[in-house]
Amino acid sequence: MQYQTWGPQEIAAPAKNNLPEVPVERGMVLEDVQSGWVGAVTQVEKSGGMHVVALEDRRGKSRSFRLGFGFLLEGQPIRLMPPAPAAKRPGSGPAGRTASGSVRVEGQRAQVAKASRIWVEGKHDAELVEKVWGDDLRVEGIVVEPLHGIDDLAGAVAAFRPGPGRRLGVLVDHLVPDSKESRIAEAVMASPGAAGNVLIVGHPYVDVWQAIRPSVLGIAQWPVVPRGTDWKTGILAAFGWPHATKEDVGLGWQKLLGAVRTYADLEPALLGRVEEVIDFLTVP
Repeated sequence: MQYQTWGPQEIAAPAKNNLPEVPVERGMVLEDVQSGWVGAVTQVEKSGGMHVVALEDRRGKSRSFRLGFGFLLEGQPIRLMPPAPAAKRPGSGPAGRTASGSVRVEGQRAQVAKASRIWVEGKHDAELVEKVWGDDLRVEGIVVEPLHGIDDLAGAVAAFRPGPGRRLGVLVDHLVPDSKESRIAEAVMASPGAAGNVLIVGHPYVDVWQAIRPSVLGIAQWPVVPRGTDWKTGILAAFGWPHATKEDVGLGWQKLLGAVRTYADLEPALLGRVEEVIDFLTVP
């Protein structure tokens, strides 16, 4: 200690804190330093004049904390701030734009759901489509439903009974030539009633996670997962994130999804196929 610092000092004022100020986002995984609680952001609200964030842990339990100091993000201390206001896209005009880039329709209520549907392979696919195209689909009255795999796609389509006014658009992972997925799609499209009423499209990625542009996540490219290793588990392990349980995978996905703001954060190979399905279901 320097001798010049001895003697009476002002201790009421805290030392200046230069921690980064980070706006809270849904899906962000945080640790409360004081309690050690770790969880993903599921809700932010104002209570008693202050912002409160709810963190859900891997067991599905939730606790609420006041925004401010005392949080770790990816192991680094931060000052957690209220959500950033949505930025208006340059040149979007007074009406603004949806996350898909469409002109926002102000003051219009969501349509009653039509009989037509968009089917996607799983929950994560549905959440990504909802985040980017949700506003557009509510205006059109189109519902997105997860299939939890396409092995029995033919049976599901037959049970749906597609026809005029009851169309079906299906978005398939890893739809590439000579794949299992391509053979299933060909069989479905050859079934009675499918022509003109069913559209099956797909992207080339192993999983919809890969449709997020690597630059959005701050990486040059997606990690390569060794053959024989579960792909999602391998990705989380490569990122250095927890990956031992289904809950870990869910929290990892929420963190990835939280990085997606607009259509510009996704690969064109997915964008074009989703737009194609929406057009198919909404054009008379």
